Amino acid sequence: MTETPTDAVPKAQARTPLVELDDVSKYYGNIRALEGVSLEVHAGEISCVLGDNGAGKSTLIKIIAGLHQHDAGAFRIEGDDAKLSSPREALDRGIATVYQDLAVVPLMPVWRNFFLGSEPTKGAGPFRRMDVDFMRETTRAELLRMGIDLRDVDQPIGTLSGGERQCVAIARAVYFGAKVLVLDEPTAALGVKQSGVVLKYVAAARDAGLGVVLITHNPHHAYLVGNRFVLLKRGTMFGSYARDEVTLDELTRQMAGGSELDDLRHELEGR
Repeated sequence: MTETPTDAVPKAQARTPLVELDDVSKYYGNIRALEGVSLEVHAGEISCVLGDNGAGKSTLIKIIAGLHQHDAGAFRIEGDDAKLSSPREALDRGIATVYQDLAVVPLMPVWRNFFLGSEPTKGAGPFRRMDVDFMRETTRAELLRMGIDLRDVDQPIGTLSGGERQCVAIARAVYFGAKVLVLDEPTAALGVKQSGVVLKYVAAARDAGLGVVLITHNPHHAYLVGNRFVLLKRGTMFGSYARDEVTLDELTRQMAGGSELDDLRHELEGR
């Protein structure tokens, strides 16, 4: 009888996706928001979901984040079938979502936003109060651990640049134990330099062992950091590639319209 190598089981387990969508569909009455979309998110990898406005990216985020449930297909978390009922349940399962608007309180200091909704306390009974010193020191240490050196964690978070606020949100998700980090268009409203800063910290989250879902309409940003690419168009998946299966030029061409763009060029040249 042939014995199974001792490392065979751990290797198989290591390849189990943290999150997997298999042929997932979502309908709102007669409106098809998503149909037949598949996605894998692995630890230490960045899976990029690309598409223009109306492609279905927001619906995909809501399913992963627990805001909506899928109507068909399978949604698995670490191999187990799941139907999340709320964002809190998603967070409890290790899925943190950072939306484009970030949901921060601009006039509150950085450390308060870092712990917003999860403030540690000290003391008991009528003497129970927030542990401000712990929050300040922890925020400073966690940001430094991600390579983010802020001037002062007491400054209002609204005084930070858009890229810096995104980086604080990423560091917060890492600190609170996220296994999967979903980023909704983190570079959409940023310039080239700030976009580069955010992508650096997205890569840092990947290197920390998280599985990252990067939602974007920018193929150049996606290709800089991505390991896998899923292309959406009008709620359907029209491309799914590993990094070594597609070039930046081909990814850009497909995002720009592919054959439709060629047809338009021929039509305009004909005129």
